Parts: sequence; C-alpha cells; structure tokens
Amino acid sequence: MKRTATTTIAPPHEAHGHQSLSDYVQSRFDEFSRSQKDVAQYIVDHLDEVAFQTAEELARRANTSSSTVVRFSQALGFEGFPELQHAAREEYRRRHESTAQGAKISEPLFSLDRSEFETAVAADHANVEATARKSSRSDIEATIEAIAAADRVLIAGTDQMAFFASYLRHLLMLLDLRAEIVASPSQEALSRLGRIDERTLVIGLSAGRPHPLVVRALKLARHRKARTVAITDATLSEVAKLAQTRLYYSSDSPAYVRSHTALLSVIQGLAYGVYARDAEQYADRIKAFRLK
Repeated sequence: MKRTATTTIAPPHEAHGHQSLSDYVQSRFDEFSRSQKDVAQYIVDHLDEVAFQTAEELARRANTSSSTVVRFSQALGFEGFPELQHAAREEYRRRHESTAQGAKISEPLFSLDRSEFETAVAADHANVEATARKSSRSDIEATIEAIAAADRVLIAGTDQMAFFASYLRHLLMLLDLRAEIVASPSQEALSRLGRIDERTLVIGLSAGRPHPLVVRALKLARHRKARTVAITDATLSEVAKLAQTRLYYSSDSPAYVRSHTALLSVIQGLAYGVYARDAEQYADRIKAFRLK
C-alpha cells in the first residue's frame, strides 16, 4: 500500500515567531478533540505545573490518558511530550524573569525542605495570589451588582462544586437574597431551571471540564435572556464561553485533588462585596440571625 504523505505542523516557536505556547494552544483550541481540549485547558491555566510534570502526571490532572497527551503534543507540531514541555519551561522561565525584575525579594513561605503539608499550603498561598492578580475589578464589580440586583440567584454546581454552590447560597441568604442551587438532575432541580427568566442571575461553578448540567443551565439562561456568571479554573472552559461575566480562580495543587482555596476566597469576597453595598442594613439582619 502506498503511504500517504502527511503534513507536520511546525511548533509555535518555529512557525509563529515569538508566540508563546499558551497563545498558540489558545489560537488552535477549537480544532482539538474533546479529550485534547482537556489537555489544552490544563496547559493554559497550569503552565507552571506542566513545565515540570511527566506526561502521566499531566494526563491524570487533565482527566485523560498519557497517549492523548502525546498525540496532543504531536498535533501541535512537536515530536512528542518532551518537546512540548521544553516550550512550556521556556515560557515559564520568561514569565518568572519578567515578574522578578520589578518584584521585591522576600523571605520564602517555607524552607526548600518542605513537608507534604507545607507544600500543599504553599500551593494554596500561591493560588490565592494568582487569582487576585488575574481578577478584573470591573468583572468583580459587575458580578456583585448583578447579585444585588437580581430577583433570584440560581447557582449551578455539581459533584465537588455542589458544596461551594451551597455555601454561596448560604452567604446570600444571610443577606436576605433569594438564592437557590442546582446540584443534581433531580426533578426539583430541573424545575428550578424551568423558572429561569430575565430577572434571574445564573452562576455556574466548574472545575476542569464542566458538568453537562451546569452547561445546560447557562445555555438556558442565555436563551431566556438571564444574566450569567461563570466561576471557573479553566479559562477555555465551555461555561466561560457561555457566560457574560467570567471569574477565574487558580487551582494548582501538588496533591491528588485540585485546590479550592482560591475559589472559597472568591465566593466569600463576592458575598462581602454585596454586604458592603449596604452594610448597616445587612448588619442588623445578620445580628438578628445570630440571636435566633
């Protein structure tokens, strides 16, 4: 059988001058398969981890297989994962150098000889800082305004996100705001989706690949002209594309699960922002709640 010639796509540093790996991945995101998009999202949002992980570790973090990671590398024009990782390290090094030039030198949070506990805490510390640096004040203020002005806030979050959806609902109900959650495809939850209208604010929470129920909630909200907000750790996530306002949190972690410390900080910050709009009124209500 005659072998068909294949065209190899040149790697980003060769084909696009000084374009970074992250920019190159984002520019081609829509071309990838579903599993490759999981890898792409992880690379864009967790470059510092990708620069030093094995293909197996990256696959586990992105909820896919190591063979998918290798095929994804080749789809970008690299011979394999080591070449992609080299490009990730180069981008990481450039970012680190540019950040360090104007930064003051401070004492490290922990010594180099960290325990597992200290490593996890240090990652959480870095996640909160990264989230704060990437946050847009206009997006934060728009979200706070939307929460305060909505007749009804519907928070969609499943699996591990269900806890955070419930906590955000609790914080808003303390302020006497009407808030509901959709955490599973139950009949009750689906009926809540059915009541979405233009006076509803729909907030979608996701980590990595969003649950279909959260995607469905945001699509329905857009169809019914409701306000939408996505709080996600993946900037290329489908929920981020569907939402009018997007809030990103960093979830890097050396552990076997994602870190949600920064997500908790975002949720509490939003609730406090709503409270600060009329602190005197809310303070009286919260005081009464504590006396119950």
